[in-house]
Amino acid sequence: MAGQLSAEDWIKEGVKALTRSGFTALKAEPLAKSMGVSRGSFYWHFADLGAFHAAVLKRWREIAAEEIIARVEADSDEPVRALLRRTFGARLDLERAVRNWAAFDLAAQAAVRAIDRRRLDYIEALLVHRGVEPAVAQARAQILYWTFLGYALASTPMPAARLQGLLDEIERMVSA
Repeated sequence: MAGQLSAEDWIKEGVKALTRSGFTALKAEPLAKSMGVSRGSFYWHFADLGAFHAAVLKRWREIAAEEIIARVEADSDEPVRALLRRTFGARLDLERAVRNWAAFDLAAQAAVRAIDRRRLDYIEALLVHRGVEPAVAQARAQILYWTFLGYALASTPMPAARLQGLLDEIERMVSA
């Protein structure tokens, strides 16, 4: 990489490495090597590996929740439909990698719990806004989220037409 690297450059490379190779790839030396720089640049931006890991997890939250929510809110489509299309249509390698990381790391576990709560609250709010009673919306949000997690953790791709049929059925189920 030419020029001076920013913390954001390191975080982007960390997200790529995490997605491609898992959490064990989140170390200064291999990342520096892949970026063609010395690891001194890493320590210029991050006090230690823990600080870097925290930054990567923060970026995951932005990618996997906040950016999706912002796009759904800006979408002219019905919000539940837009959310289903965006989440079930996305590549979920990063989701699987972070959840695998969480099986071994307390900070990653906390990040997963926080994003799970954020997503559940958002889904529930969408359903309540649609007129679903709060207690029912809470149950449906949980079921919908479990459905998403099952889909995210399954690595077998699904043909687009079949996925669309399933999404249509999911939307009918949570909106009934």
